[in-house]
Amino acid sequence: MDVGMIGLGLMGRAMATNIARAGHTVRAWNRSPAEPPEGVAMVDQPREAMQSDVVLTMLSDDAAIRDVVLAPGVLDQARAGLVHVVTSTISVAFADELHARHGELGIGYVSAPVFGRPDVAAAAQLGIMVAGAPDAVAKARAVLDGIGRKTWVLGEDPKTANAAKIAGNMMIATAIESMAEAAVLAESCGLDPAVFFDLVLQTQFGGSRAYENYSAKILKGEFEAGFRLRLGLKDLGLAAAAAEGAGRKLPLLAALVSHMRAAAEAGLGEKDWSAVAEFTRDAST
Repeated sequence: MDVGMIGLGLMGRAMATNIARAGHTVRAWNRSPAEPPEGVAMVDQPREAMQSDVVLTMLSDDAAIRDVVLAPGVLDQARAGLVHVVTSTISVAFADELHARHGELGIGYVSAPVFGRPDVAAAAQLGIMVAGAPDAVAKARAVLDGIGRKTWVLGEDPKTANAAKIAGNMMIATAIESMAEAAVLAESCGLDPAVFFDLVLQTQFGGSRAYENYSAKILKGEFEAGFRLRLGLKDLGLAAAAAEGAGRKLPLLAALVSHMRAAAEAGLGEKDWSAVAEFTRDAST
């Protein structure tokens, strides 16, 4: 199958490589100059990537996708029968807008955000949430199966996949902050946080990837960027906007947005989002 890839950051690059390894012909475009991944050809314009059977978009946010995908000459010159798969984490409102615009042009649209960091993407072990028209989803899965360990089909309304992703990221951020505060409490009472985490990971929270992965980062104080805090803050903002749009109040989310914003303003925005634990520890004194 001919596959286009728009966006070659750490995630997009790994995904494009694995799609090529799965036997597809891949043409990629990136906003800044980039060396082509293994087995991937680069194109000069995003509209060239749209001359494919399926094109995946992995850009950072709503604004980036709007600038690239909704620019004149991109969608309206796409190959007939194209299915556009947005794997980025975007707002539910923008997912609705993209769905409507693609429908106007007769282009298949699928939301397919992913769970997993760059190392997980490189291993083709992403968790993929998919929603869209059944025929478009079936065509997309022929490509997505090469980059993930499992795909969950969540229905025909694309925004449901985006809602699942931002709600899931909200839960991860909440888990990180919960561990950070628990470590502060344990240490303030004379209990080694390493002993405490060993206890809870073998009792209440055993088997949780989020708790296992991020407790290790908190203990080591190693916060080199995997998923940047500023992007985590963006995703929490998407969750807050979705809740507001639905007329719901989520007090824990509101507190977490405020706290993570303060951490970003303190200079931690380019570190891993688990660096909020460093801010929590310092702010607790």
